[in-house]
Amino acid sequence: MISETVAEIRWRALDREGRDSCRLVRQHDDGWMLLGHARFRAAGSESRIDYLVRCDPDWHTLGADVTGIWDGTRVALHIVREGPTWTLNQQRQDGLDDAVDIDLSFTPATNLMPIRRMPEIGGVSVRAAWLSAPGAPLGPLDQRYTRGRGGIVHYAAEQTGFSTDLRVASSGFVTEYPGLWEAQGPV
Repeated sequence: MISETVAEIRWRALDREGRDSCRLVRQHDDGWMLLGHARFRAAGSESRIDYLVRCDPDWHTLGADVTGIWDGTRVALHIVREGPTWTLNQQRQDGLDDAVDIDLSFTPATNLMPIRRMPEIGGVSVRAAWLSAPGAPLGPLDQRYTRGRGGIVHYAAEQTGFSTDLRVASSGFVTEYPGLWEAQGPV
């Protein structure tokens, strides 16, 4: 398998002490991978999480692995999407039949996939399989991304009521996630 790093980014957390770094890797003819390392402190506990997200050539999630310590809890998660079925550590996750993306709540990296699928004008609505906390099952997160001018993408998540304007690099990585993350390194 031949692969090449297409883009790299480092983020600094704005809502807590923390950082995240991620590489976008193209696997020739096989798709894409996001390889990342998130380190942050929240509620007095340190989190050290490594993540790998696998995507097909059209930017749909095939699976993810999340390992390390998350808010004081050891995690070793293996997530797989086969057609409409999602599993977490071999346990079927319900309510995700329309989900095509993974959303890892602790990193801005997973916004990249729907952003890469967006048309030049307009937007895209997606359902993501949302990993909101350690030990939680995957849940649905309906998201809308709408392209604006100057590298701005409006983001809204239905289940949480959260919305913001993201600044996005040509790579598809978010460079500014107001109040949460800002890029500190290459994009």
